[in-house]
Amino acid sequence: MKSYKDLEIYKLSFQLALDVHKLTLTLPKTEQYELGSQVRRSAQSVRANIVEGYGRKDYRTEFVRFLVIANASLLETESHLEMLCEIYKKNR
Repeated sequence: MKSYKDLEIYKLSFQLALDVHKLTLTLPKTEQYELGSQVRRSAQSVRANIVEGYGRKDYRTEFVRFLVIANASLLETESHLEMLCEIYKKNR
């Protein structure tokens, strides 16, 4: 493995961050700066922590620690997306 870009988990996290970013741009302007901003940051954090952990891959415990942090950011992202789904349900 030559790069973090070879990691399947990185590819998935990159796509998540990209999809979340695009989705939040469709929100009303006020929400783009509130919950939209929070969910963009948490999705980017998933990706960023995987990259930072990979940079410390020679220190297994450090790599694992950053993967744990990435997982926590993923849970945060999921929670924000659940909230957005509830707020903007189609059948109102």
